[in-house]
Amino acid sequence: MSMARILSWVLALAAVGWLLVFYVVGVGSTYRGLLERIQASAPIGFIRVENGWAYALGGLLALAAAIFVYSYAVVAAGNARHKRRKSHWPLFWQGLTHLFMLLFLLFIYYPVVQILAASFDPTNSLYKFSTPQTDNLLLKARVIPDFSNASWENYLRLFDGIAVYSYQWILFLAAAVTLLGVLGLAGYRRLRGDAEENSPWATLQARLLMAFAISAFVLVAFLSPAQFTSQNTEAKFVLWIRNTLFVSGLTGLLAILLTAPAGYAFARFTFPGRYSMLLVFIFIQMFPGFLGLIAIYILMSNLNLLNTYTGLVLAYSGGIISFGTWVYKGFLESISKSLEEAALIDGATKWQAFTRVLLPLSAPMFVFIFLLQFVGTYSEFILANIFLTGVDSWTVGMGLRNFTSGQFSTKWGLFAASAVLGSLPILATFYGFQRYFVSGYTAGSVKE
Repeated sequence: MSMARILSWVLALAAVGWLLVFYVVGVGSTYRGLLERIQASAPIGFIRVENGWAYALGGLLALAAAIFVYSYAVVAAGNARHKRRKSHWPLFWQGLTHLFMLLFLLFIYYPVVQILAASFDPTNSLYKFSTPQTDNLLLKARVIPDFSNASWENYLRLFDGIAVYSYQWILFLAAAVTLLGVLGLAGYRRLRGDAEENSPWATLQARLLMAFAISAFVLVAFLSPAQFTSQNTEAKFVLWIRNTLFVSGLTGLLAILLTAPAGYAFARFTFPGRYSMLLVFIFIQMFPGFLGLIAIYILMSNLNLLNTYTGLVLAYSGGIISFGTWVYKGFLESISKSLEEAALIDGATKWQAFTRVLLPLSAPMFVFIFLLQFVGTYSEFILANIFLTGVDSWTVGMGLRNFTSGQFSTKWGLFAASAVLGSLPILATFYGFQRYFVSGYTAGSVKE
């Protein structure tokens, strides 16, 4: 008998032994016996199971044994059908790899599940003093959220007292229809294996995505604080999203306007101090942005720009100049100068060669810079908290902070519901423009 076969039988017997320990020795006669092992010394909201590590390890070994049996049976059936001698170990190790990747993903997304559960909890509390009345150990230990008393109350309170005009309903329906069209075309292209960027379906998807962006922008831009008539602070959550999208969008556009000419100058021109200025840009990126909070505050105060979106946008835009200039410079250096030389031979000026030749080619890079700045400022809290005062001018970060400001009155349910809804624009942005993030990083970092 080969060593591989001996090891496989040893692993299988060990897994069976752990199963016996898991179901007979450790647990007792029934599953309820395990629940009786809860100790009174456990903290509130937790339960403690004696020798719990043995149960966890036994479960993992049981899954590994199931994968082993499956891989052995599949390979044995294939060998018998095709009259070959193929080892089952590659399939077994592949199954173990997928098992550990699945466990890793569960650990990553576990906080998201808890946030979703808290958003449906009308008691606004993350930890209840009374344990759920159930025999399910996972529910009792709150490993799995208890949705038996789930409610939409927290979400409804975020939209309380909002007056919506007729044209806004039309824009909302247009945005919803175009978004469904984008998602449907994305799924259809994935099923067909259509990865071409210039295919008719890709063009239609891009147009629907643009229509969704325009309708959503118009819907958000024309929201007025007068539409929010409720006296509750949380009812202005949609207004906070509108303020955040407004500030982040303007910041992204200003970042493009600042980095485009600077990157072009460093990539194509030679002037005294060019290398020193590039080193200064690198040196600036070594320090975190909050080191300049006092200087930024004094500067905006002298310019009378405190509590204005103009001052906040200018403060945000200054942070992207150094990084954006470096990235766009690297992108332009990857484009051959012969394109500009051909335009100059045809009679174009330097400015015309830049605007009519390089700018159209730089569209993916500009989208990358815009999205990088948009995502970076969407959830920013420190500068917004310093510059803005008044509930009507808050951003999403400041609104979420308001739900957790009380010492004994933290509204965890409203905080979770606001976090879930506030993350939807970022999720939509990443889904719609994810390829620009990858292409932007690679194009700006490699010079050919």
